[in-house]
Amino acid sequence: MSSKKNPKQRALIIVLIIFGFLFTVFFGMRALRAFKKFDGHRPPPPGEIETDVELVRDWMTVSFISRTYYVPEKFIYEALKIPPLGNHDKSLEALNEEYYPDVDGFVLETVKATLLTHQPKPTPDSAPDTVPPPTAPPAP
Repeated sequence: MSSKKNPKQRALIIVLIIFGFLFTVFFGMRALRAFKKFDGHRPPPPGEIETDVELVRDWMTVSFISRTYYVPEKFIYEALKIPPLGNHDKSLEALNEEYYPDVDGFVLETVKATLLTHQPKPTPDSAPDTVPPPTAPPAP
């Protein structure tokens, strides 16, 4: 038996290696693009309310924004004049394309304005505990 591989096997191995490389590059680029689109925004820590509406992005959904900014979804849908049914999992970009295709960024700007109007006011930090002044010792 010869230790040389059949030319067809060699060609198949080369094609599979190239296919695997292209597969890896394709999905790697998709992951990189998704990571860049994510823009690093994360919800605030528990107990804190997000107040910066400039962090709202087109990829976010109404339910995510509602939970992050403590504004009921009802107010957002009313401001957009669209029904909540069937739109719960759609991004702001998808909602804009579906309901307002002629007005770029309408949904995003409307949601930002709605958040500014309806989000709860930040509570002032609790007042420091006041210590009563020391009492004067009794006079002898």
